[in-house]
Amino acid sequence: MTTAAARPVDRADAHPVDRADAHPADRADAQPADRADAQPADRADAQPADRADAHPVDQAAPQPVDQAVDHYDRFLAEHYTWMLGGDLDALAAVQRAALSAWGVTPGSAIGSAAAGALAVDLGCGPGHASLALAGLGFDSVLAVDLSRALLAELAAHAADVPAVSAVRADVRTALRELVRPGSAQAVVCLGDTLTHLPTRGDVAALFADVAAALAPEGTAVFAYRDLTVPLTGTDRFLPVRATEDRIMTCFLEYPDDYDDYTVVVHDLIHTRDNAHTDYTAATAATAATADHRSNWTLNARSYRKLRLSHAWVLDQLRTAGLRVRHEQRGAGGMRTVVLERGAS
Repeated sequence: MTTAAARPVDRADAHPVDRADAHPADRADAQPADRADAQPADRADAQPADRADAHPVDQAAPQPVDQAVDHYDRFLAEHYTWMLGGDLDALAAVQRAALSAWGVTPGSAIGSAAAGALAVDLGCGPGHASLALAGLGFDSVLAVDLSRALLAELAAHAADVPAVSAVRADVRTALRELVRPGSAQAVVCLGDTLTHLPTRGDVAALFADVAAALAPEGTAVFAYRDLTVPLTGTDRFLPVRATEDRIMTCFLEYPDDYDDYTVVVHDLIHTRDNAHTDYTAATAATAATADHRSNWTLNARSYRKLRLSHAWVLDQLRTAGLRVRHEQRGAGGMRTVVLERGAS
């Protein structure tokens, strides 16, 4: 049975002030305008993107705010866990080992023992990183996302993990609204979430929010894909995963309309007609005589991602007051940066 802590919470009906010990940190999909109780004006220094001289690059045409959310809700969410390998527990185990190796542990921040260890997973998706953080011993893990489908999947999977709270909120505002400044021992933002934000100014503002939310010597981990160097020819086709009944490929397009600001990602998913069938004995017998070389269906949708250079990201992180502790480069332009907030 799903525990109360594991149910997805919509920011509109959540009452974080009633749970002082939980540090509710909702996720990034709720629109800021939907939050009548938010007081962003209380933190004038947390919105660097609002200053006219801070991020002139944002004058370039931003993408629609809800584009990535819509892409996941209407298309990608049902395939997302499969795309990652299909086994949330196995994914959580791998993520737990990586986080542990990077020093993301409950006792690393100053004051964590007295207050209880809080971690925030921004853009949590189906929640393998949230489960990993709970497995590392964090007392409270706020799993923040805008996809109702992915949050529901996490809530079902975390029914017996009371530390994990799945919350639907906008990652751009969740920390300011739901986490007491200086109270989080760890904040992670993985899975290319940064490139889903509408503007580079939103990315820089998020870095400032993370620095403000972290306890002294708390840890932040960001992972994102550096798409600043255009791929050409067949290199633009990226195989994601292929199984007997499903094949996913991404195609990247670098249009001239926004210069170097965004890349258009086309997700192409081929499925067999029987890929999602619940088989009874009768349907299994029928399937055994079917021609499995046919009956493929192609579904495709597109959305834009930000192009973030690694040098720019590092500069913005340092400006926010975060100190780089470790960097890692992976396949396909993936970058991981582990940082900490200073003790003072």
